[in-house]
Amino acid sequence: MKQINVTIVDPVGLHARPATVAVNAASKFNSDVKLAYMGRAVNMKSIMGVMSLGIPTQSEIQITCEGDDEDLAIDTIEEVLRAQKVIA
Repeated sequence: MKQINVTIVDPVGLHARPATVAVNAASKFNSDVKLAYMGRAVNMKSIMGVMSLGIPTQSEIQITCEGDDEDLAIDTIEEVLRAQKVIA
C-alpha cells in the first residue's frame, strides 16, 4: 500500500474540473484508490464520492493506492493534481 498526504492550495478547493481529471487518472489503474478527508474515505474513481467530500482550500487530504500498479497510480495521481495546480 502506498499513500501520500497533500494540502489543497487551489483557492476554490478541490472543485469539479480538477476532481474530474483526477478521477479519470485514478480510473486507469487496477489498484484500489481512496481519497480521505476529515475521517471520511471515498473511492477516488467516483466523481460523486470525491465531490461529496467538499474539500476546501488549505485542507490536508490523504490518497491511498493498494494493488499491483500502486506505485504508478499514486505517482500519476499526484502529478495530475500538481499539473492542475490543486496541490503545491
